[in-house]
Amino acid sequence: MLTRADIDDILKLIDGSDFQELKLEMGELKLELRKAGSPRPPVPPAPLPAAPVAAPAGAAPVAAQVVASGGGSGGGSEVPAPLLGTFYRAPRPGADAFVQVGDTVTADTVIGIIEVMKLMNSVPAGIAGTVTEIVAENGQLVEHGQTLIRIRPA
Repeated sequence: MLTRADIDDILKLIDGSDFQELKLEMGELKLELRKAGSPRPPVPPAPLPAAPVAAPAGAAPVAAQVVASGGGSGGGSEVPAPLLGTFYRAPRPGADAFVQVGDTVTADTVIGIIEVMKLMNSVPAGIAGTVTEIVAENGQLVEHGQTLIRIRPA
């Protein structure tokens, strides 16, 4: 169940982003937010899969689906953000980053955390290889599917 504070946090995320709308479904709860002046969609939206924000508190892992790509300055496969939220490269301010360019990772290696409504969701690499590029900035609001890092498969 969302609280008023949760909805206020979501509104702040949307206000500070380039997003025009957000659709969220958690069980029977359906929340649809649009910035003022945003056009309404022409057709009703298709049902969304269960929202990962329902994950328990703590660093719950969320699966990232690795996309093969040769693009970017470092090349390699892209690891996209599995959900919308704030991306953090380290477990806490001042701590070492989870991964650096040149690091060797396994599919289970945590590459970062995405915070959604005060829930920390760890993001595994999803592929074994070498980190060739870190695309997302620390503390940056990332969109679902936005590239976080690139990994050259092992």
